[in-house]
Amino acid sequence: MREIILCKYGEITLKGANRAFFEKLLRDKIQSRISKYGKFNVYYMQSTVYIEPEDEFCDVDAAYTAAKNTFGVAAVTRAIEAEKDMGMILKTASTDFLPYLDGIKTFKVEAKRSDKSFPLTSPEISAQVGGAILDATHGRLKVDIHSPDMCVRVEVRDRAAYICAGQERAVGGMPTGSNGRGLLLLSGGIDSPVAGYMMGKRGVQIEGLHFESFPYTSERAKQKVIELAEIVSDYTGPIHLHIVSLTKIQETLRDRCEEDYFTLLLRRSMMRIAKRVAEAYKCEAIITGESLGQVASQTMQALCVTDEISDRPVFRPLIGMDKEEIIEISRKIGTFETSILPYEDCCTVFTPRHPRTKPELWKVEREESKVDLTPLEDEAFAALTTVTAGR
Repeated sequence: MREIILCKYGEITLKGANRAFFEKLLRDKIQSRISKYGKFNVYYMQSTVYIEPEDEFCDVDAAYTAAKNTFGVAAVTRAIEAEKDMGMILKTASTDFLPYLDGIKTFKVEAKRSDKSFPLTSPEISAQVGGAILDATHGRLKVDIHSPDMCVRVEVRDRAAYICAGQERAVGGMPTGSNGRGLLLLSGGIDSPVAGYMMGKRGVQIEGLHFESFPYTSERAKQKVIELAEIVSDYTGPIHLHIVSLTKIQETLRDRCEEDYFTLLLRRSMMRIAKRVAEAYKCEAIITGESLGQVASQTMQALCVTDEISDRPVFRPLIGMDKEEIIEISRKIGTFETSILPYEDCCTVFTPRHPRTKPELWKVEREESKVDLTPLEDEAFAALTTVTAGR
């Protein structure tokens, strides 16, 4: 018996002349992600990436999970390979394949012939394989064509036939790195890890930037953000998380500027630093977890005041989502429980009582002219530290 994993892709099939580039990139990403689980042969053909364990020491379960969480993979399935002969297909379905049917009560069989020279039609293959499974299980299983516990798929391809134990939806999207590099402003909250996941799903390679405010924020708060980066990296691959201290900038703004403008001026300073980090690490865009109107600094006018600083696109994949939608995704990707740990972040330090929600740019710039933040921003950027998150 030879068990393999089949990874089906979605959007890549629409890429026309560029399709080979995306296929190779996806294959390479899968190979890299599963290499720590053993020696696998990974190749692609007919809109599918094949993962074949090369020895008994391979952890197929872990490789399956890693493949399912690889951007660009639309669906995954475990399969048993059989010779492209109907007698061998039936023998495999009634022997080696039976362990995959443990714990279910109903099934149906669907067949697909990519090799049209195969002598049986798809309905004929389905009927014969279904009959073989019924005979082998001695009435324990029943056929249910409407709502089965498992849909057994038989795929007759150019190289061999494959009997598949259902099909599970994967993360989808585009392969990591196929759409450039973006700098994610990663706080300790719920939103920004979701934003990183969503842009990673569109093929963006993620770098991270976290602003800390020690001693107003704690070491535990920083470790929380590193843990969030670790979780997101399960999908995006390793994330280089750059950490910058905002303490002196925040204290200066608190002491010398009108309180109502504090958050706006701070966010403009953060954007100037982010612009420098993005340039240094070759990021073509900045990514934030902002959602329109969620807080005072995320009104349309406030976002315009912040964006005026940036010299590259600012992607906000959550901009039209409400909090419940964002929380739902955070639960799905595993960041929610870490995000709600009660450790402060820099945005909660010196929060004004009445922040400006409809600021005018010229008034913000007038307030900003009261203090020269450039030396403090230079100092903050020069003291940047980096950790690599990736499990």
